[in-house]
Amino acid sequence: MTQQLLLTAIDHFGKSGFDGASTRAIASASGTAMSSITYHYGGKKGLYLAAADHIAESLSEGLGPILANAREHAAAPRNQAVETILLLLDGMATMMLSPASEPWARFIIREQQQPTEAFERLYLGAMRDVTETLVALVKRARPDLDDFEARATSIFLHGHALTLRAGRAAVHRVLGYETLDDDVCQRLRKRLRVHALRILTEEEVPS
Repeated sequence: MTQQLLLTAIDHFGKSGFDGASTRAIASASGTAMSSITYHYGGKKGLYLAAADHIAESLSEGLGPILANAREHAAAPRNQAVETILLLLDGMATMMLSPASEPWARFIIREQQQPTEAFERLYLGAMRDVTETLVALVKRARPDLDDFEARATSIFLHGHALTLRAGRAAVHRVLGYETLDDDVCQRLRKRLRVHALRILTEEEVPS
């Protein structure tokens, strides 16, 4: 019941935001009593923060094996670091392309635009581990970049995968597909790999 309540809360908060979501509607949609929210979470804010914690845990679990492999190769030789980044990005892209990511992606996008205490929980609970691991790998793959450049490159590489969910309406419109079937998803992942590989292996042209 608690699991269903959190999933329902994530959906409602993602669609309507903290202020727009109704705890009464969340309780009704999850098939639980309003008193359960007060008992387990102390109220609306507690439920909102618990929803953020649940998303962070789900992200960590979803990327667990791939992220663990990436951390192990954070000091790997250049070629191995490149391949490890490509595997990590592919795992992220696969997650972003999955329909299951839609509710929590909406929640995260709202927090990105208007961060609250929930963003800190999302970042510290899952996002920081991914971003810092990616930064370490980029520094191995592109030793010519300074710290700022490596971090900026990591942001843009991360964005390649995130846009598959955060920019989903535009992805559909630009590609001309109403739905993204397995074949289309595979082709998108292949293009992501090609673009990321070029970023990670080509020397920069002096400005």
